[in-house]
Amino acid sequence: MDKETLLQVHERIKPFIHRTPVLTSELLNEMSGTRVFFKCENFQKMGAFKMRGAANAILSLTDEERGKGVVTHSSGNFAQAVSLAAKKLGVKAYIVMPENAPQVKKDGVKTYDGEIIECPSTIQHREDTAKQIQEDKGATFLHPSNQDEVIYGQGTAAIELLEEQPGLDYIFTPVGGGGLLAGTALAAYYFSNNCKVIAGEPIEADDAYRSLMSGKIETNETYDTVADGLRTHLGDRNFPIIQEHVEKIIRVSEDEIISAIKLIWERMKIIVEPSSAVPFAALLRDKKDYKNKKVGIILSGGNVDLRNLPFN
Repeated sequence: MDKETLLQVHERIKPFIHRTPVLTSELLNEMSGTRVFFKCENFQKMGAFKMRGAANAILSLTDEERGKGVVTHSSGNFAQAVSLAAKKLGVKAYIVMPENAPQVKKDGVKTYDGEIIECPSTIQHREDTAKQIQEDKGATFLHPSNQDEVIYGQGTAAIELLEEQPGLDYIFTPVGGGGLLAGTALAAYYFSNNCKVIAGEPIEADDAYRSLMSGKIETNETYDTVADGLRTHLGDRNFPIIQEHVEKIIRVSEDEIISAIKLIWERMKIIVEPSSAVPFAALLRDKKDYKNKKVGIILSGGNVDLRNLPFN
């Protein structure tokens, strides 16, 4: 992995993604005591950064592999991303989704012609179901976060952010499966002048925090968080990158996540999903440590189930 590879990935996926805007808010700057630059991946095609990794992963396949289709398991955003990228490239997409995935995300997959196969909402059930489809259909498995091509694709959001704001001191992202965090960490390493990368994570699903502490991949017994996109764990491809290049992980409570969502909705007038608000909640929690710094935050997605909002 090197800088040239990331640049090649960025060029390859450009026809399939939006270059999303970077927005600021004077009020949120005042509240946080920092200058905050929000990279709005909620405006990305299919509504989340995952379009970047999905497009790169499918574009990396041979014609023969594309002909047999692709399969993934996802609670929602990667499911939609694979479905849309596959549709644009004429590839069949099999999407394993947990039964409790938000309906808005299931509807999105159907809109992009992905074939949904539902399963119980455990990681083991997801993996077993996807493996069965691989065997039955000959489809290529695309991992939502623990695959090099996906990690490199996700890193392109931070490349664009650093192109627009080259003097950033920090970039904050959420962490669930670790693809966005690892990709962002690589982009900051290769394309910035010592910009540090920090992740926000729900206390109720803090496996990444515990993994950094213990030095091995930890898992969660429960995933009782409104941040549905973060109900997963790190993998063996992204964890070493995170260990080497991520400064730290800040844990936040459910109340802090919900407060951060409301601030972004009310003050910036944009819709973000709960997972997107986690890094901003982390910044607000430890804002004294970042006073007067220049901070980028990747707003990871905006696919909200309006029938099940996490606030009144």
